[in-house]
Amino acid sequence: MVNRKELNPEASPQAAFGARMRRFREDRGWNQETLAEQTEYSSQHISAVETGRKPPTLPFSRRVDRAFGTSDGSDSFEQEWRDIRHGSLLEGFPEYVGREGRAVEVRLYEIGIVPGLLQTPEYARVLAESAVRRGAITPDQAAERVSFLAERQGALVRSRPPTMLVVMDESCVRRQVGGPEVMSAQMDALLEFAQRPNTVLQIAPFEMGELRPFDLPLYLLTMSDLSVVAYSESQIQGYLERDTASVLPLLSDYHQLQAEALSQAASVAMIEEVRKGTP
Repeated sequence: MVNRKELNPEASPQAAFGARMRRFREDRGWNQETLAEQTEYSSQHISAVETGRKPPTLPFSRRVDRAFGTSDGSDSFEQEWRDIRHGSLLEGFPEYVGREGRAVEVRLYEIGIVPGLLQTPEYARVLAESAVRRGAITPDQAAERVSFLAERQGALVRSRPPTMLVVMDESCVRRQVGGPEVMSAQMDALLEFAQRPNTVLQIAPFEMGELRPFDLPLYLLTMSDLSVVAYSESQIQGYLERDTASVLPLLSDYHQLQAEALSQAASVAMIEEVRKGTP
């Protein structure tokens, strides 16, 4: 084959994705133009993914699965794409996200920034772009991060959505992210969230001081079998706790946090003050 680049699937997970896609294509006797027609992408795009010059995306992976008939298996290209992306996530987080979309009750505590599940796209984009400027992630990874968050939020919009109990440290609403317009829209989104029938939103004020039981973000999920898992993370490490004996004390501390935090009415009043720009 003329100009056929030899692939090294050992080079990276992205290279392995491209090599596997080429193998599936050639096993069917297809050229790149045929796969391009099947996926509604250009042959240049197919070539770029196969040779690792362009990373696969979720929509692309799903179209490849439809073309090859691999959508329903554990070896689907979508699953491989998720494995690639999850490789850069903190330990425990991929499993947490999988459970999050099936939980019947979600409890969140966040410090410093609005919890991801409550972020507007603009707020999330500002945070991702900031990480790009710091050199922490690439622009493509930033776009994937925002897309991934939207996917997580979408998983909670169901016919029977989970109960969501959210406590935010006061710093989450006081910290300016993205300027007045972004913050104004984010505060509006928080106020709308507080009005939903399946949600409770509270703020842990600075005045709580030493009564605040957690110094790091915490996420607690209650599953349909009433089991509870906990996920916490630092800047560089995440940890998913499944052991009931270890999770129950965290759940107890979360109840104490809710008792000491502002009521939802008082929390809404504080958000409205921030929304108006008052100190």
